[in-house]
Amino acid sequence: MGNPGRKITIDPVTRVEGHGKVTIHLDEEGRVKESRFHIVEFRGFERFIQGRPYWEVPVLVQRLCGICPVSHHLAASKAIDQLHGLDPGDLSPAADKIRRLLHYAQIFQSHALHFFYLAAPDLLLNPAAPLATRNIVGVAMANKELARRGILMRKFGQEILQALGGKKIHGITAVPGGVHKTFDAHERSLFLKGNENLPGIDTMIEWTREVLDFLAGYFAEHRAVVDTFASFDSGHLGLVGPGGALELYDGRMRAIDAFGARTLHDVPDISYASYFSESVESWTYLKFPYLKERGRDMGWNRVGPLARLNVCDYISTPIAEEARQAYFAFAGGKPINRSLYYHWARIIEMVHCAELIRALLHDPDILSDDLRREGQRRSVGIGVVEAPRGTLIHHYEANDRGMITRCNLIVSTTHNNEAINRAVSHVARARLDRQPEITEPMLNEIEVAIRAYDPCLSCATHAIGKMPLHIQLFDHEARCLSEYIR
Repeated sequence: MGNPGRKITIDPVTRVEGHGKVTIHLDEEGRVKESRFHIVEFRGFERFIQGRPYWEVPVLVQRLCGICPVSHHLAASKAIDQLHGLDPGDLSPAADKIRRLLHYAQIFQSHALHFFYLAAPDLLLNPAAPLATRNIVGVAMANKELARRGILMRKFGQEILQALGGKKIHGITAVPGGVHKTFDAHERSLFLKGNENLPGIDTMIEWTREVLDFLAGYFAEHRAVVDTFASFDSGHLGLVGPGGALELYDGRMRAIDAFGARTLHDVPDISYASYFSESVESWTYLKFPYLKERGRDMGWNRVGPLARLNVCDYISTPIAEEARQAYFAFAGGKPINRSLYYHWARIIEMVHCAELIRALLHDPDILSDDLRREGQRRSVGIGVVEAPRGTLIHHYEANDRGMITRCNLIVSTTHNNEAINRAVSHVARARLDRQPEITEPMLNEIEVAIRAYDPCLSCATHAIGKMPLHIQLFDHEARCLSEYIR
């Protein structure tokens, strides 16, 4: 007779933004029967944004998150521009470039936060190391200089956010038709040259290149792990610019399957609803987006750095393009369907953003006071950007008084929902099947798979229709007295 079937719960999942848990069900022989990644908090922005004036939306929706508020601010702003009567090309050069500078600084600091604070403990420290050391303090103990640089790299991006938005978190930059302020010459000089407290942009680029070198060496040393850990076929989705260039702010939507064949052919981002549908499950508040033409089982896609490098044909900045070529040469070609390669791709995007930031800091348009445009009111606005974690879609409708009547958000982590669940299942079966003893380091490897996607769970918690509800009443001895499930 085998061991009785049992349920393993990882609650909460650590070193991610938001609240989630994993449940793993073992059969009587100790084999993994089922595993699921649950999102257990609900935000409901899609509902309570209704009835608000459209010009308030970019400020309101960024409260979804304290990690990537700029992404929501800008996706909403692009949508609100359309309600205001303007398309992306209608903005002034100054407004467009200031928004882009804000966007690239956000991606730079968010990627630095994830890599140095959340992912580095998985890479630098043994998964079996004591739990108390698997954090940024443990990284600092193992590599003090790397930790110091990581802190300053994130600070650099945050200081740009503060200069443009007034605050490092939940600032205000974009307004309908443009932006409310410009850079000044002193601010530009600070980020170009740096000072005793903050190195300049050239140092940021140099440091990021050194992290790329570190990762190349790490992947070469641990090839057997990085090529097999949470490796499975998937589609990939991202924005591309002219000629198929990597595009992070304003482009067309391209998707490929696990073998590189196009499944979405560079369609305008504003037409997303013609190509995507969403389904729900009773055990999570995250939706499951998929391409309508391919269906739920075949139409889901990964998004984020791994997917963006898979779908693009090149990167427009030279250092990042050289790194992209080395990345695929090491992997043996594209597309890459291996979860841990997200980390390498994320640093390639960091150096790309740093190169773009340097170019914008030298651009005289960011000092211009030509900041806003006016248009003719419309009833529908759709804004899409590449947030740090992937393709982010904001869709709003407004009445003739400018009040929001409908809101739909498809957040990066929502796109990755299916992939994260499959990564959890892949690692659970590889590590836990028929194990006589299940240890904390084994369970940590499941969290390592989740963290590769840098999920932002707070952003993604929305639902269609009725919310599932599970209530249990326990007595003082932890016995369940009653239970209600809706």
